[in-house]
Amino acid sequence: MQGYSVAMPGRIVFGRGVAAQAAGLIAGFGARGLLVHGADGARAVWLQQTLGAQGCDLASLSCPGEPGLDLLQAALPVARAHRPDWVVALGGGSALDLGKALAALIPAPGDPLDHLEVVGRGLPLTIAPLPFIALPTTAGTGAEATRNAVIGVPAHRRKVSLRDDRMLARLAIVDPALTDHCPRGVTLASGLDAVTQVIEPFLSCRANGFTDALTWPAIAQGLGALTRLMQAEDTAARDALAHVSLTGGIALANAGLGAVHGLAGVLGGVTGAAHGAICGALLGPVLAMNRTRCSGAARGRVDAVCGQIAAALGGTAEDAPARLAGWARAAGLPGLAALGLNPADMPAVAEASALSSSMKGNPVPLQAPDLVTVLQAAL
Repeated sequence: MQGYSVAMPGRIVFGRGVAAQAAGLIAGFGARGLLVHGADGARAVWLQQTLGAQGCDLASLSCPGEPGLDLLQAALPVARAHRPDWVVALGGGSALDLGKALAALIPAPGDPLDHLEVVGRGLPLTIAPLPFIALPTTAGTGAEATRNAVIGVPAHRRKVSLRDDRMLARLAIVDPALTDHCPRGVTLASGLDAVTQVIEPFLSCRANGFTDALTWPAIAQGLGALTRLMQAEDTAARDALAHVSLTGGIALANAGLGAVHGLAGVLGGVTGAAHGAICGALLGPVLAMNRTRCSGAARGRVDAVCGQIAAALGGTAEDAPARLAGWARAAGLPGLAALGLNPADMPAVAEASALSSSMKGNPVPLQAPDLVTVLQAAL
C-alpha cells in the first residue's frame, strides 16, 4: 500500500448543537482573544457573550467579503495591539481565511507580502502562529481543515496563499446548525465548492488510501445533499453537506486539488467573483476535459466520479459532466461571463493557471489550449 502522512486540525468537534461547547473549549487557549466574523456582526453576538461569560477579554474584527491584502494589512495593527492569545473565526470561508492569516501574522515581524506566495517573497514563517479556532457557518471551502489562507491581491489581479503546516486549526468546531437557512444562492455555490473538493482530491495524482476513504463516499453524499437543498430546507441535508465540506478540507490538505482550483485562483483575482460560484461553473467542463485527456487508472477514476454524478442527476457517465453543468445553471448558478470574465482575458488566464500550485494535482497535465477550451465551455 502507498505510504502517506496526514495533516489535520488538532481537534475536530462535529455535530448539530456542538457550538454550545465553543466558549468553554476556546477559553482553554488563554484569556485574551480575537474574534473574526462575517459582515453580519449580529450573528457573532452569541459567541461574544458566551466568551465574555468565560472571562475572556475579546476584540472583534469584521470580514465583509473575500479578504484582500488591504483588509489584512489594515487589520494587523488592530489585532496586534490587542495582544491576543488566540484567534477564533466565525463565518464562511472568507472570515476563516482572514482569521487564519491573522493568527499566522500577528506574531510575525514584517509585512504580509514577505510570506504570500506568487506575488510576495514566499518566505516561511519564522515564529509559530497563534492558536486558530474555526467555526464555519457555510458548507463549502473546508477552510476549517486546511493549512493555507487565500488572500486577494487586486494590484496583481490574483488570489494567492499564505501557507504553513502550523496554520492548521488547533480546534475546528463544525456545527451544521450554523449553516441552517443559508441563502439558496450561497448554498448552491458553496455546496458545489464542497463537492468539487471531494472530487478533485479523489482524482488527484497525489491521492492515497486515506484520502480515498474520505472522498469516495462523500461525493455521492454531497451531490445528494445539495440536490435536496435546492428543493427545500432540509436539516439532514445541511448535516451531510457540512460533513462533506469538512471532509473536503481534510482531503485537499493531504492530496491536493486540480484544474478547477488551478483556474479558480486566477479567475477570482481577475473577476472578483465568489470562489464557490467559479468552482461550480468550472466543475463540469473540467471533468469533461479530464475524461477526454486521461487514460488508464486515471480515466477509470474520472469515469467512476461521472457514474456517481449520473446516479444523482440521471443520465449516463458519458454525459454526466454536461448534465452537472446544466443542472447547476438551471438551479441558478451563473456562468463565467456573468461572473465577470471577459473572453479576451481567457488566454492570459489559461497561461497563468497552468502554472498554479493546484494544477499540479490534476490527474493529467493540461496545457493552456485545454484550459481555454474549459473556460469557453464554462462561459
